[in-house]
Amino acid sequence: MICGTSFARQNPSNQDSPNFLFIAVDDLRPELGAYGLDYVHSPHLDRLAAESSLFKNHFATVPTCGASRYNLLVGKLPKTTAEVGNLAAVQMISKKEERERAMTFLEKLRGNGYYTVGIGKISHHPDGYVYDYLEPKSDQIELPGSWDEMLFDSGKWGTAHNAFFGYADGSNRNTLKGQVKPYESADVADEDYPDALTANLAIEKLKELKGKGQPFFLGVGFFKPHLPFTAPKKYWDLYDEAEIPLAPFAAIPENSSKASLIQSGEFNQYILGEEKASLDVAMSDGYSRKVRHGYLAAISYVDAQIGKVLDELQRQGLAENTIVIVWGDHGWHLGDQLVWGKHTLFDRALQSVLMIRRPGKSGNQIEQVVSSTDIFPTILELADLTPVEGLDGASIVTLMDFPDLPTWRNYAYSYYNRGISVRNSRYRLTEYFRKEGRELELYDFETDPFQTKNIAGDKLDQVGELVNLLEKGNTGLYQQEPRDQ
Repeated sequence: MICGTSFARQNPSNQDSPNFLFIAVDDLRPELGAYGLDYVHSPHLDRLAAESSLFKNHFATVPTCGASRYNLLVGKLPKTTAEVGNLAAVQMISKKEERERAMTFLEKLRGNGYYTVGIGKISHHPDGYVYDYLEPKSDQIELPGSWDEMLFDSGKWGTAHNAFFGYADGSNRNTLKGQVKPYESADVADEDYPDALTANLAIEKLKELKGKGQPFFLGVGFFKPHLPFTAPKKYWDLYDEAEIPLAPFAAIPENSSKASLIQSGEFNQYILGEEKASLDVAMSDGYSRKVRHGYLAAISYVDAQIGKVLDELQRQGLAENTIVIVWGDHGWHLGDQLVWGKHTLFDRALQSVLMIRRPGKSGNQIEQVVSSTDIFPTILELADLTPVEGLDGASIVTLMDFPDLPTWRNYAYSYYNRGISVRNSRYRLTEYFRKEGRELELYDFETDPFQTKNIAGDKLDQVGELVNLLEKGNTGLYQQEPRDQ
């Protein structure tokens, strides 16, 4: 079932502007060959990464889908609790009058002659419309004013929510009330899972956009590797499960607590899973490898779908004037710190994929720290549009040209779980505002790359600049507790 809507517009076109193909991938931590992980089969994304500026230290601002995507779209740090929740775009955009709602970079592009098309999950709802899991599709657009067209093919699942949690036989987690496994390997074609339908829709749309005579922004949102970890069997067969590495650190960090982590509730909603995740004991090695196998198979599946879209971009002669951006909305713990999921202020939940290919530019790798908040101003500069005042991020275009740029900010803020966190090239410092009082955690990635020990008690006086940055990053989202004198 293909659902689509076109919206009226009156804007001039500028045929000399670059096009954008923006690909959002749900829950994709930097688990790709391009990031040095040779056990991952991701040939299409690896090829794109070799032609792109690949950001090795990109961090999401909020480790949950809806809030991370809202942050990407509006380019501002969260200042209210609504902005760290999955319904951020609904509350701050969809339900607001035009004069009151936050502006997205899509609106800016659209107002300057771009034809904007969204396919799949770009904001929080998987087809861009606001409705609950078990409801029929509504006509309430999640991002009014942003799209000329919003499209999705829900196939045999009927609605986008069902497709998002769908299995190869057309069933889904929602209507089965969680009586499903968190993974599936079915011997079926790519189109028996939703992301192939999204790729096919994007391919057809590229053919149409070629003839429109105006620059376009095509946003394509893929579901995998979000739970459930489902993919055709041929992608599972790319891996020897016995060879899949386990989490390098599966324990609560020393001097930390359960309160800094989560109980993996999203993962445990899949009731037929063989084991439950817990902060009390790690899952067995065998089952951990099974689940990690599913995550990797889902990555390989979505990699193949992205490859089809990139091939069509080339086939249509559009690649030479199209900027390609691939972005993961946040990371995911795969047993790291005993967590199976996102929703923490640890690197595993915050670090995600970002690559940007610019026509005529060579690929490179960038080690400096960047934030999802930086993507809004970057897109505007790439489109040669006037900057928007009041954004919290900064364009990374110059950084792409000069990866060692000494004037770059080189830190990123993140917010969640009543915590504020700042990450620079060496440390992550997090402050939690709990009922029991203020808690600080500091991790040194030079000596402790997997965040095994909180050293705030020993080293805090050595990172005064980072403490100042943390205070600067307090946007008022959480109540500031008095500091000890």
